Amino acid sequence: MAQQSSDTGLRSVAQMSARISYVFMCLTLCWGVLTATGWVRNLTGRKALRGGHMVMATLTLAFGVVHAASFYFLSVGAFSIARLTVPFLPSGLARHAFGIIGLELMIAIAITAGMHRFIAYRRWLWLHRLAYLAIPLLAVHSFFGAIANGHLAVLWLGGITLLVPVVTLSVLRFLPSRALERIGLVEELI
Repeated sequence: MAQQSSDTGLRSVAQMSARISYVFMCLTLCWGVLTATGWVRNLTGRKALRGGHMVMATLTLAFGVVHAASFYFLSVGAFSIARLTVPFLPSGLARHAFGIIGLELMIAIAITAGMHRFIAYRRWLWLHRLAYLAIPLLAVHSFFGAIANGHLAVLWLGGITLLVPVVTLSVLRFLPSRALERIGLVEELI
């Protein structure tokens, strides 16, 4: 009975850390777009904006790693290190593969962010933009995880609510400036 209660607690930690990580992931991407485009430059200095982005990214990774590590410590149905780090093992599920790849992309982005002084800017930017690929992978992982746990109705109301600004800002980030001028989001420079 003690094993079952500890597994219930670990599963609760895994669920809560996944939810918190998802929230910070969405906030990190939104704040990163707002910082990169300069749309919030008047709010505070650039250094504070980048610092806020890095704090949110660190919290995203921390809660994501706690989420994954929780499954290693289960007493019943525990995952091995290989199952937590290798996406397409024969015994694995596709939803786990999405989460593994997404988390590993985020870790790679964090490592390159720490090494940006030693990497050419274009290469660093290309690697950093892999976050735009990691977000949908982790959103799909979250969606299938909510289905598997029977929490789709409740969780995805919040999940989709957080995902809409992420998708909107991501699309706006890559629209040409002429299109942004036409719809009135930026002023034309003369």
